[in-house]
Amino acid sequence: MKLDQIDIKILYELQKNGRITNVELAELVNLSPSPCLMRVKKLQQEGYITGYSARINIGKLGQTLTVFTEVTLKNHRQVDFARFLAAIEKLDQVIECHLVSGGYDYLVKFVTSGIIEYQTLMERLIDLDIGIDKYFSFVVLKSPIVKPHMPLTSLFPVTATS
Repeated sequence: MKLDQIDIKILYELQKNGRITNVELAELVNLSPSPCLMRVKKLQQEGYITGYSARINIGKLGQTLTVFTEVTLKNHRQVDFARFLAAIEKLDQVIECHLVSGGYDYLVKFVTSGIIEYQTLMERLIDLDIGIDKYFSFVVLKSPIVKPHMPLTSLFPVTATS
């Protein structure tokens, strides 16, 4: 499926508000409701839209601690990366994990109930002997900018074809 500018706009608007009505969405992307709904269904069928979810205000539920952790592995064979990933993907507290270039191997985002839970998790990961050589922890004090959506219209500009 080749996406056009309207498809990108539909995706952009849906990621900002997954509960938008089809009529409102159609208006935002300059379509009538029926063709807009057909496009949304096609985007779902083709796997561009993988689901819908609610954004939770975690602060209203209680206090949490967010930590970004740089992890360096002892060895860099495929089996070492697989062993590390198999262990951390089981942890609910791991929100993101990125294999990165530079001075360490993984950047992992943890959200825990506090520093004690985070430290306990890290000690358990070390004890599991999953290949961690060293890690550095960066506790988030404040997150002044967090955007739940991607800048699709600037990442994937679609020019009109004649």
